[in-house]
Amino acid sequence: MIWRTLGIVLPLIFFFSCSLYDRKTSQVTKPPEEVANVFIKETEVAPQQDIYTNEFVAEGIKEEAPMEMEGANFDIPIVINDRVQYFITFFQTVVRDRFAQWLKRSGRYIPIMRDVLRKYGLPEDLVYLAMIESGFNPTARSYRQAVGPWQFIEGTARKYGLRVDWWVDERRDPIKSTIAAARYLKDLYDQFQCWYLAAASYNAGEGAVSRAMRRYQVEDYWQLIEYPGLKQETKEYVPKMIAAALIAKNPEKYGFKDIEYDPPLEWDEVVLPPGTSLEAVAMCAKTSLEEIKNLNPHLLRQSTPPDTSYPVRIPKGREAIFWECFLALPLPKKQLMFVKAKSNHLRKYKVQKGDTLFKISKRFGVSLQELKVVNRIKDPSKLKIGQELLIPEKERYEVKTVSKGRTNKKVVHVVREGETLWRIAKSYGVSVEDLKRWNKLEGKTIRPHERLLIYTD
Repeated sequence: MIWRTLGIVLPLIFFFSCSLYDRKTSQVTKPPEEVANVFIKETEVAPQQDIYTNEFVAEGIKEEAPMEMEGANFDIPIVINDRVQYFITFFQTVVRDRFAQWLKRSGRYIPIMRDVLRKYGLPEDLVYLAMIESGFNPTARSYRQAVGPWQFIEGTARKYGLRVDWWVDERRDPIKSTIAAARYLKDLYDQFQCWYLAAASYNAGEGAVSRAMRRYQVEDYWQLIEYPGLKQETKEYVPKMIAAALIAKNPEKYGFKDIEYDPPLEWDEVVLPPGTSLEAVAMCAKTSLEEIKNLNPHLLRQSTPPDTSYPVRIPKGREAIFWECFLALPLPKKQLMFVKAKSNHLRKYKVQKGDTLFKISKRFGVSLQELKVVNRIKDPSKLKIGQELLIPEKERYEVKTVSKGRTNKKVVHVVREGETLWRIAKSYGVSVEDLKRWNKLEGKTIRPHERLLIYTD
């Protein structure tokens, strides 16, 4: 059988595909901006090594030649072997309808994600990691509490500069989360010098991959996954990425015809004062609240955060009419005030395989001691799978309308490109002279990234 006769060649091909590949490859032909995505639950994709055969080819679907190298239209190493072929066929058959739907949806996010990856000097085809992570769904959440199109857990998200709290979850922001993913992937590539190993580490963690490599004295991804050191999900991760990339870049070849891709995401961005009502944003942008939330899936409440100015996306071409309306609104109509609500609300959580009390505390942002006290746990090492824990919820808030009286609330506004003192003053309902006095400014010149103190009504 040709699969076995080529077994001797396999390690050499894969070794060179990793060791000689440069992440800044620029000589490949760029593919069209057509995209695809798929999010396969672990319960739906659990093939074991002995079922990676061509017996799973459905009637009427042409089988690809094993181990065929296809690199002309890709900027990551592309190899077709039995593992990759399995997932090509799986996507064509078992989850075909879902894959077609995600192909349609993916057109919204691929262009902006490619732009980010390009700016960071990374292969643009790494975008297909987001495809197999979440199906490019910004609100996706896994049972491990990983969130967003790139499925960041909270700790890693914060490490790479994403804000995650009661107000904002920037893991759900398709642009900011892609920037964080690019930085993380760059760090992983710098460590492993191989995109396959970097991708595996993105899934399993660099520690798990490094330990497996040391244990088995193997530096090649395809050899490494033959050993029991990595979980099945990680062994399937790169084959899924390659299979999905192959289909996404040539959907008709693989039987996905007449896909109507969603139009690319476009927007104007406006920087708004703390606690700005999203209803006011929608009204002034001449659109619906639902559309504002679709453009800003990372904003979790009905307003921007109350502690700082924050950028908000509005439909493309609406910035001028937005500011004309927004600057004329009285403060009580455009700004909300939030106060902490007294609440001892608890949520329930069942212990999963691999959980520790420390991991659970980090996942939900509560202290280890608080978890121990609330659940009367004396020995954290005796957690049992399925055990029900009570998790104290983070701070809860009630909404209050901003009153006309002065509250003397101090906020910090970070100056954005193109902003003027006049526009900032109008946004906050204060005078230019007040701005100058509070910040000891002699003239009207301000610079991007400069911080201004503002005392709002």
